[in-house]
Amino acid sequence: MSFRPLHDRVLVKRIDAEEKSAGGIIIPDTAKEKPMQGEVVAVGPGLRGDDGRLVELGVKPGDRVLFGKWSGTEIKLNGQELLIMKESDILGVLEVSGEARKAA
Repeated sequence: MSFRPLHDRVLVKRIDAEEKSAGGIIIPDTAKEKPMQGEVVAVGPGLRGDDGRLVELGVKPGDRVLFGKWSGTEIKLNGQELLIMKESDILGVLEVSGEARKAA
C-alpha cells in the first residue's frame, strides 16, 4: 500500500539515535528519547495561496530534517513506523557541508 500526503503534509521516517553517549556509555531502550531527526519519505503538493496558486513545499523526499519532540501523528504503514506532520512542524533541513560531502 502506498501513501500520498495531502496539502502541506509530509511523511517522515524517524532516524534512530546513537545507542552510545558521547562518553561511550550505552543507553538502554527504556531511557532513550524518540529521535527528532528523520528522512522525508513523501510530500503533499502544497497549499493554495490567497490568490489560488499552489505554493510548493520547501522539503522533498530524501531530505534529512529536524522536527519538534511532539510533532506529527504516528502511523504504521507496511510494518514501518512513520510520522505525518505539517511542513510548519519541521524546524529545518540538515545539509551536508562541502568537506563532508567530498568524504562521503
